[in-house]
Amino acid sequence: MSIFIIAEAGVNHNGSLERALKMVKVASDSGANSIKFQSFKASRIVTMNVKKAQYQKFNTKKFKNQYDMIKSLELTPKMHEKIINECCKQKIEFLSTPFDIESLIMLTNDFGIKKIKISSGDITNAPLLVNTGYFADEIILSTGMSNLNDIKNGLKAISFGIMDYQYEKCNSKSLNEAFLEMKNNELIRKKIKLLHCTTEYPAPLNELNLKAIKTLKKKFNLKVGYSDHTLGINASIGAVALGAEIIEKHFTLNKSLKGPDHKSSLNPKEFCSLVKGIKEVEKTLGNGEKKISPSEKKNINIARKFIVASKPIVKGEKFSRDNITFKRSGGGISPFEFWNLLKCKAKKNYKYEDIIDK
Repeated sequence: MSIFIIAEAGVNHNGSLERALKMVKVASDSGANSIKFQSFKASRIVTMNVKKAQYQKFNTKKFKNQYDMIKSLELTPKMHEKIINECCKQKIEFLSTPFDIESLIMLTNDFGIKKIKISSGDITNAPLLVNTGYFADEIILSTGMSNLNDIKNGLKAISFGIMDYQYEKCNSKSLNEAFLEMKNNELIRKKIKLLHCTTEYPAPLNELNLKAIKTLKKKFNLKVGYSDHTLGINASIGAVALGAEIIEKHFTLNKSLKGPDHKSSLNPKEFCSLVKGIKEVEKTLGNGEKKISPSEKKNINIARKFIVASKPIVKGEKFSRDNITFKRSGGGISPFEFWNLLKCKAKKNYKYEDIIDK
């Protein structure tokens, strides 16, 4: 298993192409597999006067509402093209989250981006999910703010899009049929990955519920990762230890920049530490089979105890609890043979601490 690491640039470019291109280079240098941006048109995803989230208010005071804030963070199609080209140059995968169907089609059809990440906020956006199933070859679905039933419904819509892109047929029955087909079709399951997530910035440690990673794997039989919104790197590394196969983490060039996500993101040095930590933990996981490792074999006879004489024993004397014991002796008879040995007599003389022969 190889952990897939997504460096989440998100909107931390603040609408600047120059900053976005620098972020591509930083992400590539860190060793991340992919850098992810967000693709949207503000007028398509938010009403004019909707309020900002609390964390957005704290970090983007100059904007009165979500619309103005999001409008300032848009990437144009031309900017997308230049960022994608820079990703090719820096040899890192470009990934993006479309927040509307038009942006999805721009990514998949205009730029040939066939791996698509869907945000937690769109897990109930059935039309977007159906279209993503149809247009994308691989879908990563984030599951923040959702329960198992929400996730199941989201998977129904994606599965329907993968199998049958006909809106007039999209109803409860067809969605249920699509979900059942997904459960029984390995080719469909390979196209869909889930990310466990706690949608708060920063996410409180006592609300992460990282054990849900195993729950999602068991429930849906899909690959599961973790989208980390905490401060620091420990939660991501813990998620890997619990079986996460994808890690997504926000990063920024400078935490002091104004914007909704900068303060809860890692700086470049911290992100490098995250990648290094993940790769180190990944080495420790193994395949789950409990067996003696190659490095241990040389220590077996040194660390284990064997049966030795606890006092001198003469030939013909019966072995007993009084004349044999167990010590590290470098080899000999296993203590599991102790009870059998009590039925036997010594075939030769033994000095104190001699190894008992069979």
